Amino acid sequence: MPPQAHAQTGLEIDHATHTIRFVRSFDAPAELVFEAWTRPEHLRCWWDAAGGLLAVCEIDLRPGGTFRFVSGAHPDMPFTGVYLEIVPPHRLVFEALNSTGRVQFASAGGKTRMTVEIVCGSAEQLEQFLQMGVAAGTSQTLDNLVAYIARQGVAA
Repeated sequence: MPPQAHAQTGLEIDHATHTIRFVRSFDAPAELVFEAWTRPEHLRCWWDAAGGLLAVCEIDLRPGGTFRFVSGAHPDMPFTGVYLEIVPPHRLVFEALNSTGRVQFASAGGKTRMTVEIVCGSAEQLEQFLQMGVAAGTSQTLDNLVAYIARQGVAA
């Protein structure tokens, strides 16, 4: 089955590889976007899909290091994981919720194209994530990041 693309939202669902893929563009250098993903003082401002500040944002940024994000609205549902690969400012790879997250930052002329992939372990896990609203929630979270970066006042 070919990937399902949703051009308006920068979302693609690839059933063959069990991957949910998002693309966003920024009028900011990759270094700034990478920092927003890796520094608690930034990440806590945009990660919560509902738009609130994270109540907890802990990051041990090294391969094998962990992260823990807790929404003020859902303190009983922390998002935790382990960093697998960190290549500033080009790539982050982590494991969370029994899936692999890959974030790639491609920079050109002061602008950045970011691709985020959630790679599930099976077709069943992909369907479960879609039913749970992971695609919609992640899409909103990434929209929050776009707005946060824009508010930082860095333009090409």
